[in-house]
Amino acid sequence: MSRPIGSRLQPVEQTLAVEAQSAEKIYANGTQALRPVDLRIPQGEFVTLLGPSGCGKSTFLKMVAGLVEPSDGRLLLWRKPVARLPETGHTLSYVFQEPTLMPWHTVFRNVQLPLELARVPKREADQRVHDVLDLVGLGRFSHALPRELSGGMQMRVSIARGLVVRPNLLLMDEPFGALDEITRNRLDGDLLELWQRQRLTVVFVTHSIHEAVFLSQRVVVMAARPGRVVAEVTIDEPFPRLPTFRLSPRFSEYAMRLHECLVEASTDQEID
Repeated sequence: MSRPIGSRLQPVEQTLAVEAQSAEKIYANGTQALRPVDLRIPQGEFVTLLGPSGCGKSTFLKMVAGLVEPSDGRLLLWRKPVARLPETGHTLSYVFQEPTLMPWHTVFRNVQLPLELARVPKREADQRVHDVLDLVGLGRFSHALPRELSGGMQMRVSIARGLVVRPNLLLMDEPFGALDEITRNRLDGDLLELWQRQRLTVVFVTHSIHEAVFLSQRVVVMAARPGRVVAEVTIDEPFPRLPTFRLSPRFSEYAMRLHECLVEASTDQEID
């Protein structure tokens, strides 16, 4: 049965995709990058981590991806430790702040790289690359080099490279932060469409209150010194979210609430 247009999109099921149990990070020099975090993200949810530089957003994302080990506590993906993710039958992809494309390779070859590393048969890999480039609107640019693309198009290539492995969990670390506002807003809309179409779980990092309101089902607000979670705000608005949502009174109310959370957190910093 199809979902009525404009209905509120609920997580696909209440299976937990990500579960942090008092997960924290203290570096060898004693710097506490992240205080213990307890966070549950159901499968299919779009969650945004919002906060200033130094608040632990990227550190937490890297712990979810298995790129950084927690100093204490646990991080589970589908009820298994991060290192045992393959046992769950699920996969994840990480989209970085910069596209990190190989300048000497075409768009097609850049997107194909993860499949080569996974030794996916060439015929299947080629078809998957074609499919995902069409999905992100770059089918006509498969033979272009990265330098021939705009910044927004390069980020689409990076997203396509993340999607080509057919992830269940998509981790995105400020992917649109360096783009102009018009391009950023357009890609935000495209991302929501991909999230709904692919039934992904997304954990998105941003500094932007407005981006967080537009994209998210839930915003986790973080503060720095030391990095910690200070609030959670549910964005209880229907999908699809049209550009006009950005101009609505409800949008402004959510943005003001998040702003208040950040201000409150900044006046209650713990100075070492």
